[in-house]
This record gives sequence, structure tokens and C-alpha cells, in this order.
Amino acid sequence: MIVLALPGAAALAADLAGRLACPWSQLATHRFPDGESLVRIDAPVQDRCVVLVGSLDHPDGKTLPLLFAADAARELGAERVGLVAPYLAYMRQDMRFHPGEAVTSRSYARLLSGALDFLVTVDPHLHRWHALGDIYSIRTQAVAAAPAIARWLRDQVPQPLLVGPDAESAQWIAHVAHLCSSPWTVMEKTRSGDREVRVAFAPDNDWTGRTPVLLDDVVSTGGTMVAAVRAIAAAGLGPPVCVATHALLDDEALDALRDAGATRFVSCDSVPHSSNAIALGPLLADAVRALARPSTSSR
Repeated sequence: MIVLALPGAAALAADLAGRLACPWSQLATHRFPDGESLVRIDAPVQDRCVVLVGSLDHPDGKTLPLLFAADAARELGAERVGLVAPYLAYMRQDMRFHPGEAVTSRSYARLLSGALDFLVTVDPHLHRWHALGDIYSIRTQAVAAAPAIARWLRDQVPQPLLVGPDAESAQWIAHVAHLCSSPWTVMEKTRSGDREVRVAFAPDNDWTGRTPVLLDDVVSTGGTMVAAVRAIAAAGLGPPVCVATHALLDDEALDALRDAGATRFVSCDSVPHSSNAIALGPLLADAVRALARPSTSSR
């Protein structure tokens, strides 16, 4: 086995390779003046299982190098080619909301399935799709970040009260709460557009002495979490700690969270971000070990 780091993923690749006790190499990339790109694999891959590593935030610029690398690895004799993408893009467009729209979660799944033998990701947005296998035709594993998040909460937050941003998050929030033996509740969310969010929160218990912990799987604009922080303050609870699996937000959104009253924002290291505090490496390594083995469904 060999791990190949996609652009921006050297730290994750090195950590994963160390846990898998295998070599790793950085994929060489070059962009030409006309906008085309070139990738080069500088490590021997013949007869090896090649594990490409890199999150797919800002996916439009990352997907072509990924596909080129997978194809090059096959041409160079790789036995199997897999991808560890802790954040998997295009999962939120899971139906045709307006006539003529592409169902991009399904389109993207077809694209990656045609290039790879297996896929490992973390807490993908599974709402209308029940499992990755609904749209991916390759071996997949959706790693749950819940154990890592629960461990961090047990160590870092006294008497946590876990709060989810909407009813959709209830099952996930309940799982984390069970793992760290904490109470939990969810808010009511109404979204109107990409950035306009309304959140209602009416606690039905006395949570005196508890530290509110806002949990969400993906934080991008930060609008939902900012509204949730304000709702917690309006309900008379203390300033919350905010936790996300995937931090896609910029500095402006991070400042907005702090201004709204959040004491801290932390994330899993699925996407490189200044808030990374929760390591996913052990969980990812276990998933790769399980999927990298040949199976009757492999290419």
C-alpha cells in the first residue's frame, strides 16, 4: 500500500501513512497558463494499493487532479485505487429542487465511482439518500465522527448539554450524547435561501449548570450556527461551545460566531482549518484497512 497526498493534504496523508505503516508521497501538480493542469506520481505504485488522500472542499478545483491521479495510478500498474476524502462534496443536492437542475450528488457519485475502487469519508450529508451505496457503485465507508467528538467533549467541556440545529440532526446528536453520557435537545430551523436562516429554541427542561454545546456536521457560511448561538442566549442559557465535523467557514464567519456569543468553535480535522482540535486519523486508518483488502467486488 502507498498513500498519495492530493494538493493541500500532506499533513493528513503523512498521519494516515504512519498509522497504516506504509510509505506516502506528495502528488506533484502543475497549472499551465491556459488553465489546464498536469499531475505526476513520483513514487512506485505498480502492484500496490494506492490510497489518494484529500478533502473535497472547494471541489471544482480538486476533482480533475484527483481523477487524473487515479487514472495515472492505474496506467502505472496500481492494483487498486481508493480515496480518503474526509469531507465529501456535492452531497447536499440530493434531489431536483427545480425543473432542469442536476442532482449533483448522484452525478458526482457516478464520476468518482468510475475512477476508484473504494471511498472513505466522514459524516457525509445523508438526508434523502440513506447510504452512500444508494448512489456510489464502489465499496464505501462513511466513518462516524461521533466517537472522536464525544471523547473531546468528555475531556474538554464540563457538564455538556448537546444541542442540534434542527430535527434532521436528532439521530446524530443523540448518538454523540449517548457516547458522552450527556443530555441533548434540538432546535427548529427554517431556511429561506443559501444564507437566510431562522432558528427557534424553547428548552423544555431546566438545564441550569449545563454548558450548551452546539453540534453541526457542516458549517460553511456559519448562518445557522450564529442564529443558534443567539437563540441559546435568548433562552437564558450560558454561552455555548460550537463544534462541527467539517469546518468550511472563513474568518469572517468565525468572527460572527464569536460576536454572537460563542465561547469557542472547534472542528474535526477533516478539512484543514484553524479550529481543528478533534483528530480523525485513527478512525480513518481503521476504515482504510477494511476497504483496501481485495474483494470479489473489486475491479
